[in-house]
Amino acid sequence: MAYRAGDSALYVAGKDGRIWVIRDGALDPHPVLDLSALVSTGSEQGLLGLAFSPSGAYLYVNYTDRNGNTNVVEYAWRNGRPDPSTRRLVLFVKQPFPNHNGGNLVFGPDGDLYIGMGDGGSDYSFGDQQGDPYRNGQNLGVLLGKMLRILPRMKDGSLPPNGKPYAIPALNPFVHRSGARPEIWAYGLRNPWRFSFDRTTGDLWIGDVGAGLWEEIDVQPASSRGGRNYGWNALEGTFAWRKAPKGAVPPVYEYNHASGRCAVTGGYVYRGTAIPSLEGWYVFADYCEGTLMGIAPGHGHKLVYPISGADLSSISSFGEDQQGELYAMTLKGKIYKLVP
Repeated sequence: MAYRAGDSALYVAGKDGRIWVIRDGALDPHPVLDLSALVSTGSEQGLLGLAFSPSGAYLYVNYTDRNGNTNVVEYAWRNGRPDPSTRRLVLFVKQPFPNHNGGNLVFGPDGDLYIGMGDGGSDYSFGDQQGDPYRNGQNLGVLLGKMLRILPRMKDGSLPPNGKPYAIPALNPFVHRSGARPEIWAYGLRNPWRFSFDRTTGDLWIGDVGAGLWEEIDVQPASSRGGRNYGWNALEGTFAWRKAPKGAVPPVYEYNHASGRCAVTGGYVYRGTAIPSLEGWYVFADYCEGTLMGIAPGHGHKLVYPISGADLSSISSFGEDQQGELYAMTLKGKIYKLVP
């Protein structure tokens, strides 16, 4: 889910490649953009993310194409909708397998575009189905298993110089390191399915899907610079698969697969006004268990409580509206708004 500057509507991406519009709580009858002919939808594939530029002049989508590869595409916003004739490919990443595609897109407080990339996944032929067989998470020479930060357009709205599809922010941590991709902002991630910025503090919260044992939530404070290594595939949470890399940053919270849990769905720090008691809590869920959870503020991220008893299994994402109120979305085709 995303919203656009100066626009009261909410825009929701469906796995099948269509973007829907919600106005005043009602769903428009027709999608505002239909990419279903371009999108693969098997396994963890599909239309996986959307974001508007800070000005609202451009829409960006992240999807897996019919060959399963990641495409980040720009559309100019004209006459109340994206103009298909303005389509521009910003980023293409070849995916080795159909899972762990990441897919989230978020413009940060700095106006740069952050892109979550999974490690590329695996299949059973490797005998290491969940273990990142190509070791992409720790390889700074590839984009898989990373958080990227790029400028699809310059801050004045112009295209990047020299005919390039995007520019690299000058303060990206690996700009001057030989053999490292300058797009990388953070690394050592398995599948950062959903991440978000706290609209008050600017802190970056990442829900990183684990393998067979542990799910984790990572936090990068706004005061810190990029370049953090979150440990995968040497570490799953704080569990060591192999020798931990030097300087790896542990998660602020991890949980195991007890009670039917299977995969974390990252959410948002609540900054709305409808539920004052939830102010500053980080809201997230587990895809299989379906209970909304909250990490309480001010306790070192160690106090975690269920905040709703509703059965919302198959929670695939969260959304935040213009006022900071939160929504949960499911692969069952329903959207829920958090209310008192």
